[in-house]
Amino acid sequence: MPTYEYECESCAHRFEAFQKMNDAPLTNCPLCNQKVRRILSGGIGISFQGAGFYVTDSKKPEKAEKPAADKADKKQPSPACPGGCPHCEKAAS
Repeated sequence: MPTYEYECESCAHRFEAFQKMNDAPLTNCPLCNQKVRRILSGGIGISFQGAGFYVTDSKKPEKAEKPAADKADKKQPSPACPGGCPHCEKAAS
């Protein structure tokens, strides 16, 4: 239920009342029984409680990927030349 803040126009007494949204506003001060007015206040806003409201609660675990620099450092060994290719130095000798 929302909390509404009221102020008495006569004695300046401020008080809060827990009311349903469709309840009629209060009209009389609890101290002097004079006319009151409802004050607009910021309130606390929305309060999320429990699991599932934080980014880390439903986040899927990330896969451990190796940085691109690590992949570039590991060069594949070149295939061995069978000795019969014309571009090989060993074939020329």
